[in-house]
Amino acid sequence: MTQDAMTQSMQANEVETLLSRLSVANQHFESQFPGLQVSRQPVHTVYGGANLYSAGASAKISSLAIKHFETFAPDYLAMAKNLGIGANPAKVDQYGSDAWIAKTVFDRVTAKLTIEAIEDHRADFEDGYGSRSDEEEDGHAVSAASAMAEAFLAGQLPPFVGIRIKALSQEAKVRSLRTLDLFITALVTATQGKLPQPFTVTLPKVISPTQVEVLNEFLTLLEHKLSLQAGTIRIELMLENVQSLFDQDGRLAMPNMVKAGNGRVTGFVLGTFDYTATCNVASTYQSHTHAAVDFARQMMLASLMGTDVAIIDGITNIMPIAPHKGETLTVQQGEENKQIVTAAWKLHFDNILHSLERGIYQGWDLNPAQIPVRFAAVYYFFVTGLETSSDRLRTFIDKAAQASMVGNTFDDAATGQGLVNFFVNGVACGAITETEVLRTGLTLEELKARSFLKIIENRTNKS
Repeated sequence: MTQDAMTQSMQANEVETLLSRLSVANQHFESQFPGLQVSRQPVHTVYGGANLYSAGASAKISSLAIKHFETFAPDYLAMAKNLGIGANPAKVDQYGSDAWIAKTVFDRVTAKLTIEAIEDHRADFEDGYGSRSDEEEDGHAVSAASAMAEAFLAGQLPPFVGIRIKALSQEAKVRSLRTLDLFITALVTATQGKLPQPFTVTLPKVISPTQVEVLNEFLTLLEHKLSLQAGTIRIELMLENVQSLFDQDGRLAMPNMVKAGNGRVTGFVLGTFDYTATCNVASTYQSHTHAAVDFARQMMLASLMGTDVAIIDGITNIMPIAPHKGETLTVQQGEENKQIVTAAWKLHFDNILHSLERGIYQGWDLNPAQIPVRFAAVYYFFVTGLETSSDRLRTFIDKAAQASMVGNTFDDAATGQGLVNFFVNGVACGAITETEVLRTGLTLEELKARSFLKIIENRTNKS
């Protein structure tokens, strides 16, 4: 072998080594950031005090949400007016018009409330429950678990359920874990060894990975005690302290908190008002859209986007509740009711759109009257972008596939992925139908792949 041949051989081996290193790094990245999930993510979590939790709680909340919507949105024009989205009835049959959008949203919200008004329900032992004696909380832990078991056995639970425990702070750690033990034990005992799936434990005010480690290990002990499969119980964490954004070395803290859950952590929730309070924002200025909250959202996105952990936004604290009750209201009382409710509707609607525009697709609802607005905002967000996004994605895929076939470099993959993400999220929350996806030229199999580049590769290979 000549020296030149040996040199070429050595270079080839070195290049192969470099390529192998890249493969390891790329595969590690893909394992850590698998991308958007097609599996369903609820658009909201409804919290209610555990002391009020009953087997019929979901059905009662659903009926109240339906009644509220029927009262303040008897038709699509009333809904559009109250939400401030506009609708010209003369154009209701024109695809993509403001009236068509409003009616489509109205029809889908009406159907959704009838079929499934609550997607995710939590029995709350924290802010929605308050401070009570140990004897009282012990009793509510068992009674709420028994009620959930009754609803579970009757097939009446929402698709996602769980509880929120107290923080694992120095003051509340014993109470928190005791409530968790009592609730899970009573629930599994009443169902003869079964646990609703998925079942999530929400941990508020998390401040360190150690708290998550302890919760994970405690759940492992519970699962062993109750003969449940390891990892059955999921964890959801709440960001409610500005100090929880970064660790003491200045690194993003949320990834290590998730890692401490050993695969259990499936969601991270932003507690808007507790968070702004720790930022020293005066209560008068605390809001869903405060700059400090948007900063926290961006840090959550930077830490968690593309992982298996859902990012979940906070509450609107103004409830659309009419102050005057009864069947025989004066004209003035009726008008006051309408003004207060519609103002709260508009606030909640705008807050949800604010989150959606920033890439966050799930939030909290605290009152039945907020639920119709939640679905209206989510559906409006996707329906308004449906026509344009369908056309753009169809054209984008065709051009990208052609560029790939002729060997050109296609540099706008990120834009294409953003369009695919729109439909992945829309289908996952129920705002976009499978039929509407097919109009883009995508197949459902391609949508499930989640990857714009894989879609292009698929099209190129077929050609």
